[in-house]
Amino acid sequence: MLSQRDPEEGIKTVNQERKKHTVARAALDFIEEGMVIGVGTGTTVDIFIEELKNSKSRIEGAVASSINTHEKLKERGIPILELNATGELELYVDGADEATKHLHLLKGGGGALTREKIIAQASKKFVCVIDDSKLVDRLGKFPLPIEVIPMARSAVAGEIVKIGGTPEWRS
Repeated sequence: MLSQRDPEEGIKTVNQERKKHTVARAALDFIEEGMVIGVGTGTTVDIFIEELKNSKSRIEGAVASSINTHEKLKERGIPILELNATGELELYVDGADEATKHLHLLKGGGGALTREKIIAQASKKFVCVIDDSKLVDRLGKFPLPIEVIPMARSAVAGEIVKIGGTPEWRS
């Protein structure tokens, strides 16, 4: 049996990709000569990193919010710096999993939440690169990971169960 593909679905995907490229390129406008920037994670940020490789001479380097981002920056020849060495950052570029029209964001679906929050806190300006597919009326369409240090895993899981949750360990 042949499956029928909805041609509208393909058009939506292409349009969403175009929008991701548009917002990723727009984030480059916030970069000033000699900056050290923070770089987040996600599909739109991956496009930003790809675009950034053409402007890497404008920046001193980047602080990565995840191992995946670190590797992508490194592959493109963008110098990787540690937040401990850089201190405050001028700019942090990251995406979001969901956003409301009131600019409330849900982040962390990919699990790099702690590092993302630390870099965001250490930055003067946060540029969120999202397209309209991330807009929701109410945050919380999907389960959100809770990042827990290994020694506290059982204790935190017990507290989650007490409030009616069902913790799942994800590696």
